[in-house]
Amino acid sequence: MSMPTAPQSAHLDPWGAPPLPPPRKRRAALLAAVIGGALLLVVAILAAVALSGKVFDRSFPRAESTLTVPHTVLDGRYELRREDSATTGRTMAGTWRSSLDAEAAHGVVASYRRKGADYDDVVVTGMYGRFRNTASLRARLLAERGSTASPVKVVAPPRDLTPASSPVRVSCEYLSRSWTDGQALTYPACAWADGNTLARVAYMTTSYVDLKDAAEQTLRVRSDMLRPIR
Repeated sequence: MSMPTAPQSAHLDPWGAPPLPPPRKRRAALLAAVIGGALLLVVAILAAVALSGKVFDRSFPRAESTLTVPHTVLDGRYELRREDSATTGRTMAGTWRSSLDAEAAHGVVASYRRKGADYDDVVVTGMYGRFRNTASLRARLLAERGSTASPVKVVAPPRDLTPASSPVRVSCEYLSRSWTDGQALTYPACAWADGNTLARVAYMTTSYVDLKDAAEQTLRVRSDMLRPIR
C-alpha cells in the first residue's frame, strides 16, 4: 500500500524517517503549540459531534465502565504529563448534555509523555457515560475538521483499522499541522466509540507511526484507562 505524501520542512523528513531535530527550544515550543492546538481542536470537534447527534438507535446501553486517568499507559512507557479533566473535560461534559446520543457524559482530557523524551506525547480527549449510534459518533469524531481557519489538514482520510480480535472498532487518520516559519508535523490520530466510552487519541511525535500500529496502541490506551463500574 502506498503512503500519501506528507508535508515537509527543513526539520522533518517524510513520514518521520529519522529527522534532523530543530533546536531544543524551538522543538519544545513546536510540540507545546501542537499539543495545545490539538486539544482545542478536539474539544471543538467533540462539541460539534454532540450538537449534531441524530437518533438512529433508540435505547442507551447500560453504564458498565468509565474512563480513568492512570499514571502511566502503554506498558508504563508513557507517564502522565498533564490532566485537564476538571477544566476542559467539565466544559465538554456541559456541551454533551444537549446531545441526542449521550447521557450522563463526563469528560476526560490527559496528555502522556514517553519516559526520558522531551517530546513524543500521547494526547487523549474523551468521554464516558452512555452513548448510542457509536459508529456514527466514531466517524464524526474523525470527519469533523473544526474551524476553517485551523492549520490542521487531513493527509490520509480515516480508515477502519480494527484488529480482527477486537470487539471495539477503531478508525485512524493522518493529520498535518504547519507553521509560518516552514515547520510542519505529520501525526496519526485515532478514535473509538463504544456504549460507555469514546475518545480521540493523537500521537504527537516527529517519529513515523504506522496507522495500524496506532490503531492497536489506541485500543491498548483504552484498556489502560477503562475501569468497570462495581
